[in-house]
This record gives sequence, C-alpha cells and structure tokens, in this order.
Amino acid sequence: MIVTLLTDFGAADYFVGAVKGVLLTICPGTTIVDITHEIPAHDVEAGAFTLLAAYDSFPPGTIHVAVVDPGVGSSRRPLLVVTADYFFVGPDNGLFSYILERESATRVFHLTNQEYFRPSVSLTFHGRDIFAPVAGALAGGVAPEN
Repeated sequence: MIVTLLTDFGAADYFVGAVKGVLLTICPGTTIVDITHEIPAHDVEAGAFTLLAAYDSFPPGTIHVAVVDPGVGSSRRPLLVVTADYFFVGPDNGLFSYILERESATRVFHLTNQEYFRPSVSLTFHGRDIFAPVAGALAGGVAPEN
C-alpha cells in the first residue's frame, strides 16, 4: 500500500521522521512517498493546491496524508475522506477543498475512534498521533468505517 505525505513540517526537525516511524510501526510494508514537507507554514491554500496537483499521479487505493494544520489542538475535526479511488487523511480546515471540487467524496468520516490513535495524543502533533496511525491502519486493511 502507498501512503503519501504532504506537510508544512519542513526538514529541519524530527516531525517527518516521527510520522514515518508511526506508519511503519503500524504497517511495516507500507511504501511512503513524500510529496513535500515544504509547504509554507500554516498555508492551507498552498497545501490544498499542491495536493490537487499531485494526488492523481498515484495509483488508485493510495492513502494521502496531508497536514497543514494551523488549528491543531482546536475544535477543528480530524477527517478521513474517501473518494472512488483515493483516501485522504487530515484536518477539516479546507485542505481537501480543491480535491473535493474535482472528486466526489463517497464517504467522509470524522475520526473519533481512539483505538486507531496513538495512546497519548499531543495537542500539537496530530500528524503523528492521529493522522499517521489512521493511515497505517487503513494501509494494513482496516475498513474506513472502523
């Protein structure tokens, strides 16, 4: 299974490595592809545009994890968006808006099942603690409904 990562984390810190480590711990055979980690900090529109430009270069079934999340720790919801060919995991902050103008969502899930989160969820690192574990579970065959 392919999981892509698109973030505003940059390359200077441990953040990208931690997200990849969680993915590989949950689903060791996962192929992880970096779209970019150089989205300008908190620039949701740039993230949405970049995701739109890249997502359909990947085969059907690809799980796209996108984290440009200036509202992390707030009341914004973590989402799983399912289309006919792809899965999108990330915050409900407009990051998937361009995708949803092109692709019809067959299902959208507010991620609430903590069974698929890390045991301790940080207020500031949902990429590692919510989005990566959910993507790893999907890559490992867990149904989106769960």
